[in-house]
Amino acid sequence: MPEPTLISLFSGAGGLDLGFEWAGFRTIWANEFDKQIWATFKHSFPKTPLEQRSITDIDLHQLPKTTGLIGGPPCQSWSEAGTGRGFADARGKLFDNYIRVLKHTQPLFFVAENVSGILHSKHRAVVQGFLEDFRLAGYSVSVVEVNAHDYGVAQERHRVFFVGYRTDTGKVFQMPEVQPVRLSLRDAIWDLQDNATAALEKNYANRKLDIANHEYWQGDFSSHYLSRNRVRTWNEPSFTIQASGRHAPMHPQAPRMEFVQPDLFRFAVGQEQMYRRLTVREAARVQSFPDSFVFLYKNLADGYKMVGNAVPPKLAQVIARQIRADLIDSSFIPTLPAQLPLLI
Repeated sequence: MPEPTLISLFSGAGGLDLGFEWAGFRTIWANEFDKQIWATFKHSFPKTPLEQRSITDIDLHQLPKTTGLIGGPPCQSWSEAGTGRGFADARGKLFDNYIRVLKHTQPLFFVAENVSGILHSKHRAVVQGFLEDFRLAGYSVSVVEVNAHDYGVAQERHRVFFVGYRTDTGKVFQMPEVQPVRLSLRDAIWDLQDNATAALEKNYANRKLDIANHEYWQGDFSSHYLSRNRVRTWNEPSFTIQASGRHAPMHPQAPRMEFVQPDLFRFAVGQEQMYRRLTVREAARVQSFPDSFVFLYKNLADGYKMVGNAVPPKLAQVIARQIRADLIDSSFIPTLPAQLPLLI
């Protein structure tokens, strides 16, 4: 039987796609507007057609039939660390375009990922509007907030997933139970500690690395960065990997930063040389990307952005496996429309 297929929106570097691929799905059409990401996605998914126009310019009739729709509409509009303007921000309205594609394609399921800030009370009315749109499109939706550390990822990373099944499936998504083994920085990056390389001048990429992307951002630290400790020990999970080299977590070789006064920390006196940011590769490891997944960029800023904006592939795989298990239920297979591929 044919393998289940995906349309991927706001694909980024492809963290969601990779996790679903590990679970037996195949992305047959993807969309990403950021030109700094195109080379990485094409390199990692060479058989997937990549639409490079804005989602607002896509002709819906060009979209293929698909088993599922996945994607993460840009999250800055909902972030507690950002402006939090939500739907008032043009990027917030991109969520509406995700729903527009869903209504047209009518796949068996969809997955939309976002930051936990989308569930803030100030966005309640907008989120309820999204849920009503999903319902009117014919889907039963579960809203699940998860910590990636509970599912095989070596960092504290809270995210929200909207997972919907078409109502004719009779299914409702439930997140699998948390995994008993919790990974630490030691598990993720211990073997990389002695061969990291500093970025070139202006944080340009170094083309002569033994390990792809194993280079770290150089430069000063913002007052926000110095407002708290940014070091986790080897036996702890990483802080959340952000889409910024300047704000990347410190490597665990360094001691915890010292408290000076409220909202001000400093590097341990006399040990300042121990402090460096995680490399792009270390950040990717923490996000659960394999070393075979290479990020292509000229400036490290784009590397950190691709890694930090991605859904951890291992977390995506957990969700994808549950979806696959739900949809191959023997009581549902006979009701599959003939034009859609059967799940095996």
